[in-house]
Amino acid sequence: MVYTILEQPMGTARPLRVVVVGAGASGLNVVRNIKEHMKDIEVVVYEKNGGVAGTWLENRYPGCACDIPSHNYQYSWAPNPGWSEYYASQKEIRAYLEKTAEEHGLLPYVQFGQKATEAKWNEEEGKWHFVIEDVATGKTINDSGHFFINASGYLNNWKWPTIDGLHDFAGPLLHSGAWDDSVDLTGKHVAVIGYGSSGIQLVTAIQPIVKELTTFVRGPTWITAGFGSKYAAPGGFNFNFSEEQKKEFAENPAAYLAYRKGVEHELSSRFKMLHKDTPEQQAAVDFSRNDMLRRLGGDPESHLAKTLIPSFPVGCRRPSPGNGYLEALLAPNVNVVTGSEITRIEKDGLVIKDGETGTERKIAVDVIVCATGFDLSFRPRFPIVGRNGVDLREAWNDQRATAYLSMTPSDMPNYFVFLGPQAPVGHGSAMPIIEHLTKYILKMVYKMQIEGYKAVVPKPTAISEFVEHADTFLPRTAWAGECRSWFKNGRATGPVTGLHPGSRLHWFHLLREPRYEDWEWTNVNDKNRWEYLGNGFSTMEGEGRDLTWYFDAPEKEYELIVY
Repeated sequence: MVYTILEQPMGTARPLRVVVVGAGASGLNVVRNIKEHMKDIEVVVYEKNGGVAGTWLENRYPGCACDIPSHNYQYSWAPNPGWSEYYASQKEIRAYLEKTAEEHGLLPYVQFGQKATEAKWNEEEGKWHFVIEDVATGKTINDSGHFFINASGYLNNWKWPTIDGLHDFAGPLLHSGAWDDSVDLTGKHVAVIGYGSSGIQLVTAIQPIVKELTTFVRGPTWITAGFGSKYAAPGGFNFNFSEEQKKEFAENPAAYLAYRKGVEHELSSRFKMLHKDTPEQQAAVDFSRNDMLRRLGGDPESHLAKTLIPSFPVGCRRPSPGNGYLEALLAPNVNVVTGSEITRIEKDGLVIKDGETGTERKIAVDVIVCATGFDLSFRPRFPIVGRNGVDLREAWNDQRATAYLSMTPSDMPNYFVFLGPQAPVGHGSAMPIIEHLTKYILKMVYKMQIEGYKAVVPKPTAISEFVEHADTFLPRTAWAGECRSWFKNGRATGPVTGLHPGSRLHWFHLLREPRYEDWEWTNVNDKNRWEYLGNGFSTMEGEGRDLTWYFDAPEKEYELIVY
């Protein structure tokens, strides 16, 4: 076939369609930035729930809140000077995301009550094909797009604990990830299984209203937020912003930005603390141990102090501010069960076996609450079938989940997932992390648009070498300590699969410019890789454009390489 000139200027954007799954914080950020900064992109979001906000819509258990300061748990493009608390509640974060989506015109892009049940890559077309199910009716439709952006979240697929007879319990059985608001806990004897962040918040919230509370604590965990938390209330506690503070933030954008930067600086300067055997780590351990001991009554030989205060590094498990949690454990209506295994559940309660004597006893309760977390394997909840028929569920079933910089696995062209394996989810607020990922993804999409590419997928060696680097680096951090953590997929030992091998700023620096050489690119056609050069003109010299823009800031192009 004779090669011919493509009669269009260089830089002409090829129309593309992007399909996003999930309308939480990540999905909304994608839509907003496509809407504001890109042309000739059609985007649709499929959301299984009836509203936006993702995890902040689904997780609504008593006490649910964020452990990141509220003024830094927001989009950079939608500042909210009116946060009511230093650590915002679930309700307030949900309201913020709903208001933001409405004010920025994002809701028309979202199809609510629509669940993705299958995604398959078509190599010839360079498209993903989807089966979308209407949650209410069960009817399905087919759709397709050039790009598949999976924003369904990593704390989304909640799971019951594996305890014999769990569903034989005759009373209300609740899970923190699927809360039933119709169940009134007032005056009841409630059992709480789980001592992660959800369990800690739940126990603190319901202790004052229940008749009796039995909580099962399997091991130690750091409950402290005071170390270095100069912007929080004394001791790292939560507090309400005054009307004067909120007014100052609203009326003085410079002061508000300075405050946010101060909080962010604190969050971003703790990486030395997360290294083993550093003075910063030792200072964090000393402070946190003394803080917990003080809040537990001051006796280092007490059962709770010996059980709850860890010997592993601060940060091995994600620390929780736990405002009021340790105090709640000392309340007269609370029983803390340690060193015992729940062997089975019967219709009227839980049967536990003492770890030392082996004897069993039953604890009769009215309600059981499971704060037992989520499936942390990174395996998708529906078939995602990429190049060569590779199903991501199977690829990540028997072997470790791996991806290029947390966002794209092998054999998955034109696919990006938010906060996949080795993402910086233990590094502070997720919002700036999401924003940097979005910028990276859309740079890739833009390159596909204007340079005539049909498909892009990371090279397997780029992934395997990154994993090798992570596995070599991460043992020097507190995250690799011997503790059961979702950073290690629920294991006490083994590789840290859930975290980026570097600091928060290390991640931001890494994502400033894509390493295009780590990717395999497939052209729209095989005629000539330079076809996109077109008719010799550039879109930069179109009608009304500044044809001498390079005179304005000649040094600007060096910003990325001169520090």
